[in-house]
Amino acid sequence: MKKFLLTTLATLALGTAAMAEPVKVGIAAEPYPPFAAPDAAGNWVGWEVDLIGAVCAAAEMECVITPVAWDGIIPSLTSGQIDAIMASMSITEDRMQTIDFSNKYYNTPTVIVAAKGSGIVPTAEGLAGKILGVQVSTVHQDYAQTHFSGAEIKLYQTQDEANQDLVAGRIDATQADSIALDDFLKSDAGACCENVGAVADDPAILGLGVGVGLRKGDEALKAKFNEAIAKIIADGTYDKVSAPYFASSIYGG
Repeated sequence: MKKFLLTTLATLALGTAAMAEPVKVGIAAEPYPPFAAPDAAGNWVGWEVDLIGAVCAAAEMECVITPVAWDGIIPSLTSGQIDAIMASMSITEDRMQTIDFSNKYYNTPTVIVAAKGSGIVPTAEGLAGKILGVQVSTVHQDYAQTHFSGAEIKLYQTQDEANQDLVAGRIDATQADSIALDDFLKSDAGACCENVGAVADDPAILGLGVGVGLRKGDEALKAKFNEAIAKIIADGTYDKVSAPYFASSIYGG
């Protein structure tokens, strides 16, 4: 597995630089396994970290991984502190009012996880009167507040904090991306709980997959990312990067 130093000057994809300055690719500073998380030595590892390296190599760009607090990652992009976001950010109409996106690079379902035997189902009726934990400033917060108004919605800075409260019994369920929650369920702590199903799709809130966030008007960089994503899918690199993490492709339909 590739390892990337936790520093704003950690260089990824040291191929031929096609731009005068390195491209600062923002990831969320909060752990979000298996997509991105620091290991015991402080190195950032995970599928999305590896994908950044593959995409930047395919685009012949020198990229710099730049951890940014999730709730400030879009302002960091629009203010020029970073040049792109690759942090499992869903392509939504609301976000497209402020930033642009590349084509998607993955798309997975949104699910509810609860204690085993809870009887909870992923519907408004099934969650009525329950405490549902979600990460703040995510599509999951928007979705829960729109579709599960009968539940008490508890907000967390990180998904890991929501998972911990679920294990401790302080909330009844949590909602997040299926892959992120599957990683939790495979852990010792997650043995308490189960995936009770996917929520009904709402593309207006949940989006059209995950893409690279970009500043509006940055068409040249957008084209580079789109071409690189298409290239690694076509030449098999995407599948090679994904194989150590997932049993099947998460690119989605």
